[in-house]
Amino acid sequence: MATYFRCNSAHMKPLLLTTLLSILSYTGYTQTISGTITDSKNEVLPFSSVVVKGTTQGASANSKGFYSIQLQPGIYTLVCQYIGYKSEEKKVTVEKGKNSAIDFQLEPQQYSLQDVTVNTKGEDPAYEIIRKTISKRTQHLKEIKKFSADVYLKGQMQLRDYPNRFFGQKVDFEDGDSSKRKMLFLSETIAKYSVEEPNKEKIEVLSTKVSGRSNAFGFSSPQIISFYNNTIQVGEDLNPRGFISPIASGALSFYRYKFEGTFYENGVEISRIKVIPRRKYEPLFQGYINIIENEWRIHSLRLNLVREQQMQFLDTLVVEQLYVPTGNLWVIKNQVIYPSGKIFGFDFFGSFVQVYDRFNLNPTFEKKYFNNTIIKVYDSANKKTMAYWDSIRPLPLLKEEVLDYKKKDSLEQVRKDPKYMDSIDRKRNKLSLAGILLGGQSISIQKKKVFINFDPLINTFNYNTVEGGVLHFSPTWSKRFDETSRRSLQITPYFRYGFANKHFNTHITGRYNFGKKYFNSISIAGGRRVFQYNNADPITARINTYTTLLYENNHLKMYEANFLRLNYSAGIGNGLTFAAGFHFQDRFGLNNLADPVSWKNIAGRSFTPNYPVDLTNTVMPRNQSATFTAGFTWRPGGKYIELPDRKIGIGSDFPTFNFSVTHAVKGLLGSDADFTKWRIAVSDDLDLKLGGKLSYRGSIGGFLSAKQVYIPDYTHFQGNQTVLANDPLSGFQLAPYYRYSNTSKFYATANVEYHLNGLLSNKIPGFRRLNWFFVTGANMLYTQKGKNYYETFFGVENILKFMRIDFVQGFETKGPSPRGVRLTIPLFTDSRGND
Repeated sequence: MATYFRCNSAHMKPLLLTTLLSILSYTGYTQTISGTITDSKNEVLPFSSVVVKGTTQGASANSKGFYSIQLQPGIYTLVCQYIGYKSEEKKVTVEKGKNSAIDFQLEPQQYSLQDVTVNTKGEDPAYEIIRKTISKRTQHLKEIKKFSADVYLKGQMQLRDYPNRFFGQKVDFEDGDSSKRKMLFLSETIAKYSVEEPNKEKIEVLSTKVSGRSNAFGFSSPQIISFYNNTIQVGEDLNPRGFISPIASGALSFYRYKFEGTFYENGVEISRIKVIPRRKYEPLFQGYINIIENEWRIHSLRLNLVREQQMQFLDTLVVEQLYVPTGNLWVIKNQVIYPSGKIFGFDFFGSFVQVYDRFNLNPTFEKKYFNNTIIKVYDSANKKTMAYWDSIRPLPLLKEEVLDYKKKDSLEQVRKDPKYMDSIDRKRNKLSLAGILLGGQSISIQKKKVFINFDPLINTFNYNTVEGGVLHFSPTWSKRFDETSRRSLQITPYFRYGFANKHFNTHITGRYNFGKKYFNSISIAGGRRVFQYNNADPITARINTYTTLLYENNHLKMYEANFLRLNYSAGIGNGLTFAAGFHFQDRFGLNNLADPVSWKNIAGRSFTPNYPVDLTNTVMPRNQSATFTAGFTWRPGGKYIELPDRKIGIGSDFPTFNFSVTHAVKGLLGSDADFTKWRIAVSDDLDLKLGGKLSYRGSIGGFLSAKQVYIPDYTHFQGNQTVLANDPLSGFQLAPYYRYSNTSKFYATANVEYHLNGLLSNKIPGFRRLNWFFVTGANMLYTQKGKNYYETFFGVENILKFMRIDFVQGFETKGPSPRGVRLTIPLFTDSRGND
């Protein structure tokens, strides 16, 4: 811990001093001004803003209209604002030792139409206002070159209703409350947010709290949704293309506008514009945006999204923003996002509030202040007392939020009681038919942080032409050593029995995860097991069972081996991860059964031998292979969240590079293999905004030497000969599993996939209602031995949110041109491991 503070002392001390002074100013030398904000009919105005005139200092009301602000003794003018209502000013005198109650009652905004001029074409005057705003868009987007501000964030999600059972399992929140109204999530954060153009930002989390989870770190990343951008990203998956801003450079092609009048606020004329999408099934907003005359900038807005505007997962989402002046510029004061929806009977709603304060538009940042740490959470940020929070939060809690904190914080203490843990374990560990057959069964021993997981029976029984019926049993025992660190241990014994060949194979794997700053792991495995000739398992045991029994296609080619495997990986920082491993196999070839079973006899088809017929005409002889592999993965510009005890990578704007070398040592442990091979790969996802997303992966590699190479050590490629698709960026949809495996000195692959994400499909009448998206791409393989293969595909995805269908055309140099259909259905795919 001491090292941590020394490393950060350069900017930690002034930050802590500023925080301490802020707390003191809120508590020891201030008085509280509080009250309720309503309209003329005494209806509360949720999340209204109260600011000290001439500053950005202020507070926000909660969803019940109650606000509270701390001020030092003196005379102030408070300005109360709410979108669609006239602002109201009140002068207050703050006396030492005396709190005050100041209520506000706002009148609906009256919009004047007296000065409206309609042009000769009869065009609504809103269009001219929007054109002028669009012309100033880039200027307003870039005018603040740098700033720092304090920000308070509060997020909550609630349930209005939920089903009693979900996929056969009883829905139980284990809170002792049977009511349908639930607070699912409640979190608060106070942070310092710093930005410097063109793309530097840093969030320093000073305090954070999650209801019922004292060790957790809450909703801590402020996201100012700037409608000065052409496209708006709200969340991660609501629309992969983003949504078009009402003042985007091409907005007039997407929106209609209606002028609804002007109003004056502090001598500033503001126009109210109604925003109307021109077409359905486009990623567009609707609602109101208020524009400051002559400056042509946003004053405030209330815009919403609905499902028919290509929003996914939610039914509605509302965005509210209010800006306030500071000097000659305007900065955001409040932003509130209201999501709501209903999925599988779960009826949910929520609010995510951001309140900004103490803007500094000319901050001085220390050298190297901005680095690859985007969010830094300081030690003890989640250990603040409730008294601290009551003194510093600018937005009062609702009654249900206060109750939720008390209830869940008490439950958290109860859940630490060993007797309570035992009672929960007894409840959770009950066997269920759905779990045994389909979902798997779990056993927990919470007081020891131990969990045991069993595969469902559907994964336990398989069939192949070598072993016949196969019983496979592999329970996993895992233990977490504490709540917050990465330290964990996982052990999995594997038991496999072939009923026809009467082979019993067993092995065990263990994995230990650790690392304070970066993720590290060590794994070891050994015993006797069944391997596919391509150890990357191109076909799953479950799918091979279907194709064997129903279509007489025994695609899975396997051998047995006594083996030992050691692996180590370590995060180094700056997007770099190192990995190394040793693998020894003593291999035995296997033959098909004399009379394999098939449920359906296909004319002209018979089972193929248990070896890759494209590579050999005989079963592999016994051989040994001892290999060492070393490599690294590097993503330049890697960004991190830094918690007090670890760092978490959150991606980068640059591609990911992989490099590895594998060397077989002849004679080591009797090894027959003698070769060296290498591989370099690059991959990335490119966000094309409204154009969709382009993903690609390319690789080159080959053998530097190949004195003795057995088929399992060849360079293999992920082929596919079933109707169920594999990963389109990892292999080929129509290529036979082993036809292109080789030991050539050089090969190259390229996989490109373009997700249109609603582009074009939203123009097709009828079809666009389905919210299905087009996807297209191509895959390429080049080898020195002339076995080159290419394929192109066109598909439809987002079918029922999870399905995809592709139409694929393949081409082989001087060979066949296969074509076929491939389906992606997550329910029918499983992990590639067969043990």
